[in-house]
Amino acid sequence: MTLMTLPRAPRVGLVSLGCPKALVDSERIMTKLRADGYDMSPDYAGADVVLVNTCGFLDSAKAESLEAIGEAIAENGRVVVTGCMGKDADVIRSRFPGVLAVTGPQQYDEVVAAVHEAAPPVPNAFLDLVPAANLGPGLKLTPRHYSYVKISEGCNHRCAFCIIPSLRGELVSRRPDAILREAEKLVAAGTRELLVISQDTSAYGVDLRHSAWPWKGREVRAHMTDLARELGQLGVWVRLHYVYPYPHVDRVIPLMAEGLVLPYLDIPFQHASPKILRSMRRPANDARVLQRIVEWRSICPEIALRSSFVVGFPGETEEDFQYLLDWLEVAQLDRVGAFRFEPVEGAAANALPDPVPDEVKQQRFDRIMELSARISAEKLRSKIGKSLEVLIDSVDKETGGASGRSKADAPEIDGEVHLRDSAGLNPGDIVPVRIEDSDEHDLYGVPVT
Repeated sequence: MTLMTLPRAPRVGLVSLGCPKALVDSERIMTKLRADGYDMSPDYAGADVVLVNTCGFLDSAKAESLEAIGEAIAENGRVVVTGCMGKDADVIRSRFPGVLAVTGPQQYDEVVAAVHEAAPPVPNAFLDLVPAANLGPGLKLTPRHYSYVKISEGCNHRCAFCIIPSLRGELVSRRPDAILREAEKLVAAGTRELLVISQDTSAYGVDLRHSAWPWKGREVRAHMTDLARELGQLGVWVRLHYVYPYPHVDRVIPLMAEGLVLPYLDIPFQHASPKILRSMRRPANDARVLQRIVEWRSICPEIALRSSFVVGFPGETEEDFQYLLDWLEVAQLDRVGAFRFEPVEGAAANALPDPVPDEVKQQRFDRIMELSARISAEKLRSKIGKSLEVLIDSVDKETGGASGRSKADAPEIDGEVHLRDSAGLNPGDIVPVRIEDSDEHDLYGVPVT
């Protein structure tokens, strides 16, 4: 018998930077490349070409992207660049003339073609995968038990500090039946938590005029509320991210109270001072927002609210910043992230007067994080003695410990629940946990047997 020697499939190394939306882009690209017969390389040395998916939202993110490109060139030499910083192709090429190709965000065909050019696929009937359309949920870069589901691209807002519309374009929503079909496949493949992401989840379907499509014998509108309700029928955790506080968000809260959607909202408030919000070109009715938070908690008492804020925006006075701190004391948000304002090339805020000195930005950043940590610690302390459902993310077989997340915690950005005496648990399990202790960000407990 003659043994056939199969040709080695070309291997692609991947560096994926930025937000979960960029991670979904990386998954789509790698799914197509796997369908074309490519393997993934876990390191630079084994890769025939390295793909760097960049972030270009802030200057600090651009610096990180340039550093990653430089490292990939130094370690491998054959580099294709894609992602948000692809808009600055001239900057990348002037710094690294040896890059093989530069493509922008969401240019899936272009980046796949660039990889084909750099490391041509090897056609082989025994190695080639089926077409990408038949690959089920596709290649995942997250653990098996949770998945990001991107429902739209782009954004119609014109916030003064942001350049996302120039990077990713206007809002383009996916059809609801396509989203639900993807979600079904992910659940069938083992996903226990669906994380809904976009640039503006609340605006989903505006560009489609909230039209309806047939799904499972019924009509489903391209609307955040309808989509959330349908996803909630799949029997897994559904978490909503990047939700702007439009009035119709109020209609999602009853779905949380019913258990269809996780009692969790990620809302980018950005500030509270009416003057600064107007300068940012953001909605500025902070009093109404506080009243709505009260109403949300009356409907769904266990709701967890997370948000992010920009400190040191041009023109922000000490009075404006203190207004924000006072607002946070009243709002009692569960999770808070903060960013020091950076003048991003192309952002309208760069032309505003009265820039805030860097040392003042840092002081205000430290103060808002100190306040947020105190509020978080108080809220977590109140959970001691209670039983919470926890989705297990990792298990340490040697110590018998495990780490996971409650319904109030998104992966990577929120806290964790650390467990003792967790023998027999596996990633993806959802178990009741009795909370025994807490700190500023995390909970500690034991599985309830």
